[in-house]
Amino acid sequence: MFVFLCSAVDRSGLRERGRAEARDRLSNGDGPDRIMELVSGLLSRVRLLTGLSELTNDKRNKKMEEKALEVYDVIRTIRDPEKPNTLEELDVVTEKCVEVQELGDDEYLIIIKFSPTVPHCSLATLIGLCLQVKLQRCLPFKHKLEIYITEGTHSTEEDINKQINDKERVAAAMENPNLREIVEQCVTEPDD
Repeated sequence: MFVFLCSAVDRSGLRERGRAEARDRLSNGDGPDRIMELVSGLLSRVRLLTGLSELTNDKRNKKMEEKALEVYDVIRTIRDPEKPNTLEELDVVTEKCVEVQELGDDEYLIIIKFSPTVPHCSLATLIGLCLQVKLQRCLPFKHKLEIYITEGTHSTEEDINKQINDKERVAAAMENPNLREIVEQCVTEPDD
């Protein structure tokens, strides 16, 4: 703590004194052993800290995997707009299509890449809209959302990706009573 309170001049003086002491030890002959001892201690600390950071990364990765599963549990039950199946049953969404990244304290970036059943699926935009609506309603944590069609799975994926990630277009679509009714049918949980 004392070092942080010193002025820049005092710190440089401390550094010079430390260098002089090190030179004195080296010239006395006992310096190399002491230096090896210090280097060994330093390496031990580095190994320990690296292990701690690996544990921290493991915890963070596990937390992100848990969040991804939580997101997947929300979207897997969305029903396809034209079939009686869920998106999970049709392999439109899978556990692997959800990625979660931590942005800050309890805020996450959620990236979903879904795969329409056919490359010319006319309802891909509607599926993306259903994903947006269900996640906005159901996730209990603060998040930013990016939804994309998996690369190479749709003939107009770039245009659809722009549409489903444009907040104004999503809001306008949800103002349309016909679209809103279809989305509600798709995102409403079935009564078991």
